[in-house]
Amino acid sequence: MLATIHGERTLTELDFVRLGKLTGQQPPALAELLDLADVLPSREMPADIVTMNSQVEVEDPSTQQRQKITLCYPGDSQPGAGFVSVLSPVGIGLLGVKTGTLARWDMPNGTEGATRVLAVLYQPEASGDYAT
Repeated sequence: MLATIHGERTLTELDFVRLGKLTGQQPPALAELLDLADVLPSREMPADIVTMNSQVEVEDPSTQQRQKITLCYPGDSQPGAGFVSVLSPVGIGLLGVKTGTLARWDMPNGTEGATRVLAVLYQPEASGDYAT
């Protein structure tokens, strides 16, 4: 196992299938996450797990700065507006983690990034959207 995936991860079946189809674009860390994650039907996904298209409130553990991030697919990515691609190190770090978790990821320069998930403000599955 590579050192890029930290902690337990849970994905919806739909997210798992859609992310698996991003062949050619998948960073090794995402491929590893797909291999290691627990997969649940969308209707069984706990509301405190970060899924695709979830909006989360996160906090930098060193500065205590808070921000809202929406985890999205690459085509919807707008980092300056808070829409973070699942193919980015931050996106891979957040995908499938639970509220309260310190999400960690490896940066391309070899350093480690981290943020604490304070709340899942919106999750499609918790809102009854099982197809987004």
